[in-house]
This record gives sequence, structure tokens and C-alpha cells, in this order.
Amino acid sequence: MFRWKKYMAICLVTILLWTDLPVQAAEPVETELYAKAAVLMDAESGRVLYGKNGQEILANASTTKILTCILALETADPEEWVDISAYASTMPKVKLGVKKGERYRLGDLLYSLMLESHNDVAVAIAEHIGKEFLEKELAEKSVSEYTAEESKEAVAAFADLMNEKARELGCVNSWFITPNGLDATETFHAKDGSTFSKDHSTTAEELARLMSYCVLHSPKKEEFLEITQTISYTVTSEKGRNHFCTNHNAFLTMMEGVISGKTGFTNKAGYCYVGALERDGRTFVVALLACGWPNNKSYKWSDSKKLMNYGIENFFKGGIEDLQKEGEIPKKILVINGQTHGLGQQAYVGLEEIPVEQEGKLWTKSGTVLLRDGEQVQFNYELPEKLEAPVNKGDIVGKLTYTVDGNIYRQKDIVLTEDVNRVDFRWCFEKVFDIYLGRNTQIE
Repeated sequence: MFRWKKYMAICLVTILLWTDLPVQAAEPVETELYAKAAVLMDAESGRVLYGKNGQEILANASTTKILTCILALETADPEEWVDISAYASTMPKVKLGVKKGERYRLGDLLYSLMLESHNDVAVAIAEHIGKEFLEKELAEKSVSEYTAEESKEAVAAFADLMNEKARELGCVNSWFITPNGLDATETFHAKDGSTFSKDHSTTAEELARLMSYCVLHSPKKEEFLEITQTISYTVTSEKGRNHFCTNHNAFLTMMEGVISGKTGFTNKAGYCYVGALERDGRTFVVALLACGWPNNKSYKWSDSKKLMNYGIENFFKGGIEDLQKEGEIPKKILVINGQTHGLGQQAYVGLEEIPVEQEGKLWTKSGTVLLRDGEQVQFNYELPEKLEAPVNKGDIVGKLTYTVDGNIYRQKDIVLTEDVNRVDFRWCFEKVFDIYLGRNTQIE
């Protein structure tokens, strides 16, 4: 009997060791990640599902190019021809090797930008778009004839667009100077005569927010995804010079559902990565900054797998507005001293909810948020018990919020649906006169 039990125990252990049982991925310990700063984000709601130094400002190298690409898609026609300047051709490696005076289709250059991360192409794109914001003489001049200083002016104009877009998406701690992510510092002069400087940089949280926008919220998301999912592409100049490009985002084939990504490296930034994965209707974004230096090129893949698996196995869609039960918010509100149909009646005004379009909040367009088991979306509203006439249609009188762990993931304003004037002498006279004439004989 003892031998039989021992034999059964050995068989059971063997089965457990060799069977691929699903094990829920635990939240990564900070020391288990190589990256100095790391974030896992729910791309749809913008919720940070995991963060390690997520708000620390750091250099981000060529991950910058996701912003360059989406801006080019949103502001220019891919069929436009891009003239190459002498300045663009002098950019350091990695580079396509464009030459002064050449012309390329913008759409082709975007593949060069995102697949091979070519620095000269990023500058050519920035000059092409940025020149439209320069004085008329430079805007009408071919970029191929620009001096180095004129090229820098066009690039600076494009950088202004980058920073404007970043602020629009709520990335208030990011500052972009170069379209390719090469390290740079900009000096500013304050009104008091002092100077201060800002480095080309972002945070892991804001980098994840940018990628979330690119893959899920931008009007050009489909074009962005098509480019970043392409394995190889041939870029051809107007005169037929060909360049073969291969996608360097190895993570595309490392996990099921990877839909986009961009690598980056500079001596200051170290290895960086931002990538997106879609699984079962959920879209996760990972952003990693300072994830090792040579010879630790594979660290970013290890960190990305850990974070993506943690998200996949622990977070599931939870409806936000589904939690709002019928009747929880009043449909109307009392208006003191408000005019009514007849004497003696109480005035009420209807209420409706209007989504808040707050700058930098991706959740304004989202009806779901990813939640762990046991987590709930909290539904709260602020609304006075009564109002004082006069009131106007469209007046904001309250606010509706949906929160998780104290963070707001959706907001609505509660507004009035009609005007209610204040009771005055003329109104009282008219109502008394109506009663006298028998048009309204009931005082409620």
C-alpha cells in the first residue's frame, strides 16, 4: 500500500510539472524590471495599471518618432513630395542616406521613419511640415535650397507642433526638441533676465499616453497601425533610387496580439521601448525608459513581456456607464420663485448629462475601463437640492464622475434643459387676470 501511494504521489508531481497550468501573473516587483521607469496602461481609458517611476522625466530617444509619425499623418498628405535639404542629409546614423535635392513621397518616408528609425528622414519630414509655419518667403522656397539655419527654423516650427499636440493629450511634463529623438537641450530666457534649460524628454506615463492616442484615438490610427505592423518596405526616390527597410520592432512576433511598437536608444536615454498589444478587446500599452545600456539590448523585451502578461491575466473590461442605475440622478430640480403655468404651482426644470471634453483626457471617449477582480467603478454626482430663479437652458448645475481608486475616468456635466424666469409683477398680474377671465380658475 505504501509503495502504491508513493507511486501515485510521484505521478501527480510529474503531471503538475509537465502540465502547462494557467498561473495568474503577479504584479511585477520594481526590482524585477530592468527599466528605470515603466508603465502599463489601459489604452482605452488611460488608466495606469502598473507604474514604476512613471512620472520621472527622462530622455526617450527614438520613441519620439511615434509623435512625429502621427503628426505627419494628421497634418499632411502621404502623396506629397518631400524635398531633401543638405541639413537633413547630415544627420547621424541610423539614417536612410538621403541626398540634398532628392525627393521622396511622404508616405514612403513614414515607413523608413518607423521601421528603420532613420534620423535623416525624421528631419526631412519635420522640415517639410514645419516650413508651412515660417514666413512666406521661406514657406514658398524649396527645402532643398535651405541653409542650415533655415532648416533648423523649420524643424523648430515642427517641434512647436509636437509640444502643442503633447499638451493637447495631457502630456504636461514632456518637452520635444528634435523630431528623431536625438538628445538635445534648449535654453530659455526668463523675463527677469535669468536663463533656464529644458532637455528633450518625457515620462513613461506620458509616452504610454502618446502611444494610446496613436493606436486607438487618433483619426489616423489605421494608417499608423498599417505602417508600424509592416515587416519590410522599399522606399523609392522620385528618380528611382531604392532603399529596403526592415521593421526593428522584434516584439511584433514575440507575443500574440502585438499591434505596434517603437524602439529607441541614445547614450543618454539607454534602451527605450513603447508598444501596444490587443487581446480580447483590451488594448494594453507598455512604455519603458532607461531599460539598460549595451550590452543589455534584450532587457526591454523581458520587461515588456512581464508587464503585458500581468495586464492580460489580471485586468478585464468593466462598463462605466452601465453602473448608473435608472433614477439615481434626479430628472428634474426645484426652482424657487420660478414662473409656472398657474398660481400656486412649484417650478421645476429638467436635467440632462453632457460628457466633459477635457483637454488631455482620453477617457472622454471611452465607456469602459480595465479592472482587476473585486475592483469597482464608483459612481458619484454633485447636485444642489434646489435652484433660485432665474435659470437658463444649458447652465451647468452639477457634475457626474466615475472613479477607480480615487482617479476619475469619466466625467459629465449636469445641465438644465430649459429657461425658468423669476416671478415678477407682470407675471402675477397676468395670472390674476387669467383667473378673473376664467381662463385659469384653479390655484394649486
